[in-house]
Amino acid sequence: MDKKEKKSQLADAILQVLKTIFDPEIPVNIYDLGLIYEINIDNDFNAHILMTLTTPNCPVAESLPAEVKERANGVQGIKDVKVEITFDPPWTQNYLSEEAKLELGLL
Repeated sequence: MDKKEKKSQLADAILQVLKTIFDPEIPVNIYDLGLIYEINIDNDFNAHILMTLTTPNCPVAESLPAEVKERANGVQGIKDVKVEITFDPPWTQNYLSEEAKLELGLL
């Protein structure tokens, strides 16, 4: 397997792990909520996760990024994880997946 394939597999593995983290106020995982903007793996197999929160003063603003980092660090083959929080663009309900909209009764 070449590096490109391995990076893609690692990004997919991180994605699956992030789908097991749920927002404490909304019964939907953080990926389907649209909180994960990017998952990038560099050539040394370090992960960079760009994410947002539903609001800047979200009650889990401290703990959620730490949980994302911890869980992603647990993916075999990942050397290190950097989680970056951004509010640009700000999160809106438009980022919800179809599954999340269905779960929340928005469809």
